[in-house]
Amino acid sequence: MSKRAFPLSGVHALLEPGPVVLLSSAAGGRANVMALSWHTLLEFEPPLVACVISSRNHSFAAIDASGECVINLPGAALADAIVGCGNTSGATLDKFAAFGLSPEPARLVAPPLIRECFASLECRLADRSLVARYGLFIFEVVAAWHDPALPHEPTLHHRSYGEFMLSGPAITLPSRAR
Repeated sequence: MSKRAFPLSGVHALLEPGPVVLLSSAAGGRANVMALSWHTLLEFEPPLVACVISSRNHSFAAIDASGECVINLPGAALADAIVGCGNTSGATLDKFAAFGLSPEPARLVAPPLIRECFASLECRLADRSLVARYGLFIFEVVAAWHDPALPHEPTLHHRSYGEFMLSGPAITLPSRAR
């Protein structure tokens, strides 16, 4: 066999599930934003999204208490803001101001949309049964928005410790899915 042992501490870099998103939250009238790459779609209709958020993260308490967030999808042009949001704490910094992000009111939840992101998903907590044990929040998307004026450019995918890759070109293959 040509395969060699791989360190278990690096498995996460092989399985990163999708693009880095900017997750906005709100508590006490103050909005915050964090970078998040540990998320996955669980169901199509209604759309359910699972997100792993560490209890050590400043956003955890706000999202746990309110049961709301907005999943904002940034393009690669926002790489500096994505990394900045991921490397700082909202406990001591207004990340919107610090990284040039514009909060916009959501329709159904308190946390804001981010104007510079090409899409935003307003979410409410659908299942909290795995939050205490794993930090796993299961959200229902209750409203979805996209800005046709913003290009759906490549997205950033976090591989590990500051290493990212960009999504590649789209291809269309035959499918029987409805």
